[in-house]
Amino acid sequence: MANLNAPSGLSFYQYGRANDMNAACHVYYIPSTDTNAYAIGDPVKSLTGAASANGIPSVTLASAGASNLLRGVVMSAGGALGSNAPINVFGAGMYDPNALGTVVIPASKTQGYFVTVADDPDMYWEVQSFSGSGSTPFTAADIGKNANLKVGTNNGYISGWTIDDTAVSSTSSTYQLKLLWLKQSKDNAIGSYARYIVQINQHELNSPSAGV
Repeated sequence: MANLNAPSGLSFYQYGRANDMNAACHVYYIPSTDTNAYAIGDPVKSLTGAASANGIPSVTLASAGASNLLRGVVMSAGGALGSNAPINVFGAGMYDPNALGTVVIPASKTQGYFVTVADDPDMYWEVQSFSGSGSTPFTAADIGKNANLKVGTNNGYISGWTIDDTAVSSTSSTYQLKLLWLKQSKDNAIGSYARYIVQINQHELNSPSAGV
């Protein structure tokens, strides 16, 4: 059976260490001046000098490609508190009271947004390979090596980012993801649109490592 082409960005798979994980995320701010759209599963990076008035750190959409660091992955979107934002937004609902039917953040913004971001570098993620024009599917020999992300447009609900298989995997520590293993399931096999379990290699809170 052919693999399903259904990109969803980075989906949490499991915690990489033996100790328990509380699955906690941290709140970040996306200012109204930002011109990117956001959905659950999108990777983000830190945006310096743009924290909220309450001191919540800002993020912006990550850049795909070698040496581009990631802060983490958006786990909730559409979170706007507007001018009524409390001094402490932790524990606030991550939704837009003016647009309850949407779970994405638009590119054109009239207000700032608060989102939760999974920013622990020890988290493992499930990601689909791109398998579009110019792609060469990864093989078993690529497991353990590093690869980069590829930008994708959200479908109105979730992220469209994938693993870039238009470029060969590498042992270079500058690549963004470490290919840990092929997701083991009956509906997934090595080839086009395969889903892999990865760890963020170019993480702002961790030192990158070379592939093997």
